[in-house]
Parts: sequence; structure tokens; C-alpha cells
Amino acid sequence: MATTQERNQRNHRLHDAAPTAVTVPAPRTHGDTIPATTAGPVRYVWAAARIAIGWVFLWAFLDKLFGWGLATPAAKAWTNGGSPTAGFLKGTADHTFGGLFTTLAGQPWVDWLFMTGLAAIGTALILGVGMRIAATTAGLLLLMMWAAELPLTTNPFMDEHIIYAIVLIGLALTGAGTTLGLGTQWAATPLVRRYPILK
Repeated sequence: MATTQERNQRNHRLHDAAPTAVTVPAPRTHGDTIPATTAGPVRYVWAAARIAIGWVFLWAFLDKLFGWGLATPAAKAWTNGGSPTAGFLKGTADHTFGGLFTTLAGQPWVDWLFMTGLAAIGTALILGVGMRIAATTAGLLLLMMWAAELPLTTNPFMDEHIIYAIVLIGLALTGAGTTLGLGTQWAATPLVRRYPILK
């Protein structure tokens, strides 16, 4: 009898010591985790790619604006009355969508939209802010330039415009603006907290 009582008491103590509830951590949301591709040295590779592509866009803007002679002669600079879109778009006349793109060549609103896009995309990528919008708008611009050159002369469908667009998607998905950029500070601003698409 005593043995049974002791066993019951021991079981009762074990039962009391057992946790009454299991604590389950809250599920992580998408923004809480850092992708593995942004950890360690690889994040600097993504940052370098971001800055390099940003410079390609920003340089195109500056060269077309001032005509520094590398791609745009001074006489055809936008500041001298030249059109930053006329040369490229008029050269697409014999391509698949030539009829569409040649009608846009030299239009003032097209020039303004193109130059604003180059400057904004280049600046955003170099600074590492607004990566989602920069990657999206840059990708669309690149795809339009790709379409303007169809059919391609050196490859059935692939060229640098598609490669850049794919890399831009990677930059946005990996949060590449937080390394060697202002992405972390940008994401902490009240505006971006309210509208996360601006990340």
C-alpha cells in the first residue's frame, strides 16, 4: 500500500512539473528573414552588380544630356537641342516593331520620360533605395529596347537587355540595396513603412 501511494505521489509530482502549454514561436513573415543569397561575401557581389548597372543607366543619362562624346556627340546633346531618343528609335525602322518605335522618335514627351527614367533608375540603384520600383521600371525599359531591335542579328532571342533585366530582378529579390547602399535607412523611413512597395 505504501509503495502504491509513493508511486502515485511521484506520478503526481511529475505531472505538476510538466509544462501545461507548449510555446510555439510565431510564424515568420517574408520581411523577417534574410535570404541566404544576401549573407556573407555574396552580398558584396550583388552590391557591386547593383552599382555597376546603376552606373550604366546614370552614365547614359549624363552622356545624352551633355554630349560628352563617348556615345553622344556634343552637337547632339539634349542641352544643345538634340533628342536623346531619335537616333536609336529611328534606327529601328526596318525591325519587327519599327513602325511603332519610329513614330515615338524625337517626341518631347518620350525624351523627357526616357531621360527621367535613366536618371531616376541610375540614382536609385547606386544609392540602393527604391529597389523594387527601380528594378521594375528598368526591366520594362530594357524589354522595350529589346523589342525595338527584334529580330536580333546575333542571337535568336537573347541579348544584354534580357540579361540585365534578369539581374535586376535578382537585385530586388535579394535586397541588394542594404549592402554598400542606403537600403536599410530607406526602409526605416515612415514613407516606406507605410508603402512597402517603395523598398
